[in-house]
Amino acid sequence: MSPVLPRPAVVLDAAAARAARQAHEERTDDLTAAHRARKARGEKHPVEDFLFTYYPVSPARLRRWHPGWGTAYEVAADRGADGTPTIADVDEQGRRSWYVDLPGEPQRRRADVGRFLTERADALGFMTRLLRASSLTNRRPEFGCFGLHEWAMVHGLRPGEQRHEDLPLRLGQAETDAVVERENLICSHLDAFRFFTPTSAPRNALRPTRARQVELDNPACLHVGMDLYKWAAKLTPLVPSELVLDCFEHARATRVLDMEASPYDVRPLGYGVVPIETPAGKAEYVRRQRDLAVAADTLRGRILAALDGLPSPAG
Repeated sequence: MSPVLPRPAVVLDAAAARAARQAHEERTDDLTAAHRARKARGEKHPVEDFLFTYYPVSPARLRRWHPGWGTAYEVAADRGADGTPTIADVDEQGRRSWYVDLPGEPQRRRADVGRFLTERADALGFMTRLLRASSLTNRRPEFGCFGLHEWAMVHGLRPGEQRHEDLPLRLGQAETDAVVERENLICSHLDAFRFFTPTSAPRNALRPTRARQVELDNPACLHVGMDLYKWAAKLTPLVPSELVLDCFEHARATRVLDMEASPYDVRPLGYGVVPIETPAGKAEYVRRQRDLAVAADTLRGRILAALDGLPSPAG
């Protein structure tokens, strides 16, 4: 039985829906232009391409507009002024997905909340618990990791084994290894820890697992902040596309610090260096990490607010 939903708080007429979709598509095109151009040339970028290789969201999927489950739109918005179909809610194969007509109003559509609650109830529950648990309100942030996860990912490697083979190690392999060996590794993020090398993993104070993710994800962790983009994308079409793009931009900004504080020398790509092997570098890392944690928490709150009012999977 489909859940009983409150009437959409907003119903966009065709003109407003087209304008919103166009604005979203233009913003997305601007954000993904460099990546798409590099891909067409067969080039890679170890900093910016991370958002398209690590997270399973293509530029085409990111470009599709969704107003959020609390907003409906007129069916006429699915066609342009000249009558050309411009379906807003299609997948890569051109099939309509995740939208249904409003009961008794076949000219208006909204997100198919019932299908989402039926097919993705477990995922929705997990994401909601994780987002709530990893907020600054509910968990004390840990600012002592200093981005050493990237260092642990290259510890003890031989030439040619590192992930970013086109980037040199700023300090060389021996000194990079020495930094890992004299610092405390306290990485709590599963998807960072799983890339630790066999020689660095035993040095970590924690053993993150998927089962412990809700328990361990820390609001100060750069990867936890970047993951807000992943969760927002997975919550489509319940959350609005504007919020997904805001999370994308936050993840991109966070990735800059992630790599500037890494053992790789990213200066040839136009970035700076945060030398976390020094006291000054650690202080700079924490300062920027705090700012990112606050920004991430605002986005986390917006995601949870976008889900507020959803009925339970049981209806």
